[in-house]
Amino acid sequence: MTKTTKERAKFTDLSLGLSNRLFFRMYQCANMLHKTGTRALEDYGITTQQWAVLGALTRTNFENGVAVGDLATFLLVSRQNLAGVLSRLESLGYIERAVSETDNRSRLIRLTEKGLSLWDENMRPVITGYYEEALDGFSTEDKIHMLHYLDKMLHNFKAIDPEATSTEDAAE
Repeated sequence: MTKTTKERAKFTDLSLGLSNRLFFRMYQCANMLHKTGTRALEDYGITTQQWAVLGALTRTNFENGVAVGDLATFLLVSRQNLAGVLSRLESLGYIERAVSETDNRSRLIRLTEKGLSLWDENMRPVITGYYEEALDGFSTEDKIHMLHYLDKMLHNFKAIDPEATSTEDAAE
């Protein structure tokens, strides 16, 4: 049985309403992540953007440094937006720019000992507690499902904006 135009319009209205609610809720969650995440790390003067950069630099494949463009691609931010965050972290002594061992013309971003110490000794315990609070009531299965759906959505966003592709597995 085929749907009438009126039935399709009703479904579209319901779907649109649900989609609007979903995107608005994601917007609210993103704002709360920024607000509460920055508050969680305020004793260290670290914002959520800086947290993301420091966290990325602790990844095994970035421990020897990563090019700014590759870091921007991984974080799905513009090089321009990343530049300010990197400058601030560098002025605080948490990161450094080093000459690439494979290409003397290239500079890599990497954590300093001070940055690694901040991450391991101070930020990691705070972030662990923050995750526990923010994900309270979510089972491991819930988290796996949520990650699956967010990965699907990220894939769709990348199809809309092909320039925003990452060579890394953003789910790690």
